[in-house]
Amino acid sequence: MSSEAEAETVAAPPRRGLLLILSSPSGAGKSTLARRLLAEDDAISFSVSATTRPMRPGEVDGRDYHFLDRAEFERMIAEDALLEWAEVFGHLYGSPRAAVEAAIGQGRDVLFDVDWQGGQQIRNSALGHAAVSVFILPPSIAELEARLHHRAQDSEAVIAGRMARARDEIAHWAEYDYVLINRDLDDCTADLRAILRSERLRLARNPAVERHVAALNREFDARMKGGN
Repeated sequence: MSSEAEAETVAAPPRRGLLLILSSPSGAGKSTLARRLLAEDDAISFSVSATTRPMRPGEVDGRDYHFLDRAEFERMIAEDALLEWAEVFGHLYGSPRAAVEAAIGQGRDVLFDVDWQGGQQIRNSALGHAAVSVFILPPSIAELEARLHHRAQDSEAVIAGRMARARDEIAHWAEYDYVLINRDLDDCTADLRAILRSERLRLARNPAVERHVAALNREFDARMKGGN
């Protein structure tokens, strides 16, 4: 192998990063699944969204969200600095573009915890070719409502709004590459892990395979020359 080819092999990431999109109605478990996946897999990082909603107790700016005022968020929209954005329950949410592009360019994966609108925008963006989308369904509507009450994060009025919105969100399930029913958290986590592993092995995301085949062919050529 020439020094130029060796340098290219060293510099190139072993595979192309992907964008793992998780969507669900509130309470179906996508955030819990995301936390589990991030805790056990160093090759994937969380896309920290920007939002104009107030910080909740226990949240940390830059870890849970980038908490912005509306003027700053609207400036990012105007500068096309967001991969996706939407207004939900009176607050703006969006995914900063620069950090995502840098991560997948280095062969790392990025996880998005977004609603169906955010997922749609990511799939339709310039980075849509790198997206893998998974929709999480609850086992029942009764269980969905029970989970919203159990987590005790929202007022009764907000929970009612989330339940009213759930039917419209679930209606978009067929737009996703994969759909998981979160009956059991451990089983659903295992299925999500299997999806990620399989998608990482896709040939289109593994330029190292092409380089390896080229190296095998050079070995064949060398053997033929040696035999002559």
